[in-house]
Amino acid sequence: MLVKKSYIAALHDIFMVAISFMVALYLRLGNDLLTRYTHLIPSVLLFTAICAIVFSVMGLYRGVWRYASIRDMLTIAKAITLATLIFVPLLFMLTRLESFPRSVLVINWMVLFAALGGPRLLYRMIKDKSFSISFLKNIEDSRIPVLLVGVSDNAVNFIREASHRSSDYKIVGLVDDNKETHSRQIHGVKVYGGFDSIPKIIRKLKKDGLPPRRIILARDNIDGSVIKELLKTTDKLGFTLAKLPKMSDFKENIDKIEVRPVAIEDLLGRAQKTPELGRRKELIEGKSVLVTGAGGTIGSELVRQIAAYHPEKLILLEISEFNLYKIGQELSLNFPDLPLRCLIGDVRDIAGLDNIFKAEKPELIFHAAALKHVPIVEENLCEAALTNIIGSKNVADCSVAHHAKKVVMVSTDKAVNPTSLMGVTKRVAECYVQGLGASGTCGDTSFSTVRFGNVLGSSGSVIPLFQEQLAKGGPITVTHPEMTRYFMTVPEAVELVLQASTIEHNDEKSAIFVLDMGEPMLIQDLAIQMIKLAGFKPHEDIKIEYTGIRPGEKLYEELFYDNEVRSRTLYEGITSAEARDTDFASIAKIVDKIGKAALTRNSVELLELLKEQVPEYNANPDTNIKKVA
Repeated sequence: MLVKKSYIAALHDIFMVAISFMVALYLRLGNDLLTRYTHLIPSVLLFTAICAIVFSVMGLYRGVWRYASIRDMLTIAKAITLATLIFVPLLFMLTRLESFPRSVLVINWMVLFAALGGPRLLYRMIKDKSFSISFLKNIEDSRIPVLLVGVSDNAVNFIREASHRSSDYKIVGLVDDNKETHSRQIHGVKVYGGFDSIPKIIRKLKKDGLPPRRIILARDNIDGSVIKELLKTTDKLGFTLAKLPKMSDFKENIDKIEVRPVAIEDLLGRAQKTPELGRRKELIEGKSVLVTGAGGTIGSELVRQIAAYHPEKLILLEISEFNLYKIGQELSLNFPDLPLRCLIGDVRDIAGLDNIFKAEKPELIFHAAALKHVPIVEENLCEAALTNIIGSKNVADCSVAHHAKKVVMVSTDKAVNPTSLMGVTKRVAECYVQGLGASGTCGDTSFSTVRFGNVLGSSGSVIPLFQEQLAKGGPITVTHPEMTRYFMTVPEAVELVLQASTIEHNDEKSAIFVLDMGEPMLIQDLAIQMIKLAGFKPHEDIKIEYTGIRPGEKLYEELFYDNEVRSRTLYEGITSAEARDTDFASIAKIVDKIGKAALTRNSVELLELLKEQVPEYNANPDTNIKKVA
């Protein structure tokens, strides 16, 4: 069995302590050592024991001789000094320092420093095959000097870990927007000032010989608008901006950690909202839960989070076999004890859906199945109507018929004053669900509609498109320089859906919930930021081309109709929109006609029926452009 290298280093150091003490006495007393100093053995044992403890506490044995540096030499010097300071009073108590020459302390310090430091430096020279001592400085220079942005637990832990172990990083300073932290030190690292003083701080660090090469975000709750300004600042100064990894990523071995780049979701113009836990566990635990569109971006994240709340059974309904296989395999691996049903099915098939409800008896339904890609839906109106409208009707009707407790339907901001066929079909689905909930015919079943904007990274969204274009070297295509969109992350979207399922309705059994997504972002700005994050210069390295508004698109999106009464909910960031007065009988009649027209592929009649139900529908994007201008 091989002895650990740290044990070998410890034995070496302890042996050198004992030898150095005797050598120091000999150099001072000569051949008369044994007769002139009668406490040799107790003194040697005492000093050796003290050094063994001090060296262990100060981490001398954790250092890697292969990378011995000035920092290691300084640590050795401090350890010897501390051990000597402890040794003197203890020896006085033991022997009253009788016949002990005081100069031995100085001699011993120098001899011991050479005995401990010399072998380390020699080992390093042999490994490097160089007998130049320039490596003492180069090892420090090879570490990446870092300026941390934001005082946090992660920042503190990162500084502590970096200072005690061999690391790729050397923390040279901190900045924070909290003035109370300014001029203070955290584990020897100074907080120099606020975010706006970064250029001045960098100039000072350069003057002091500590120029940073990386600027790293060390706090998770920095507002997206602030991160944008930080990106501008670092870009002007010629730095890259990165993010500190989670502490769980580098507690074991900091040397192998790669600091993550800033992600596009960090640039949202607000702090990402994570609603409170609420009654989700109570609502889901022990219940039979059905998720339609379970293999999609939203549906798959829904089932991941739902599975964590221990439902009695989780039923995945998905039309794509491959998507169903992927999410089913993932859940089986991560939640092996969860009763799981993976069903291929189409929400447009009322008979098949009814059989599923009969067999599985779901109590809680999350309806995420939809056709959502605007340009594709513009060319496939009948298919979109069958999925988005008739599919939603089928889910709602089956839920009532089989006495489900709660139905949560995923909708979109494009359903408000729609200009696209995707938006208008989702709006009709909203109207049907609202009308059914308010009709008094749905028994104990209640309905919630969740409306949100673009989801970062979802299939068919702008982010994967931009990433693909960047990988090819550009250009990045933007439809219009003034186009804006609300954005949210996939976890935020799913948080909203789950939280909406816990909110009690007032009198009616239908409600619409909307996430506060802050200010909308210019798509052009998003493209510019993605180019910068990829390390390129916009308009120079990567071109941006404007292709014109596509059919169904509008320059801006809305979250509410003007006549929808808005009110706060118990949860910060979620607003309730009171459904407009609806005549369910007339809605049901129009939806039946829509279904027949879609099945017979009568797109002309179908379009007229959509306009009749949603008079706000305006397919002319020029009107939108004029309105924004």
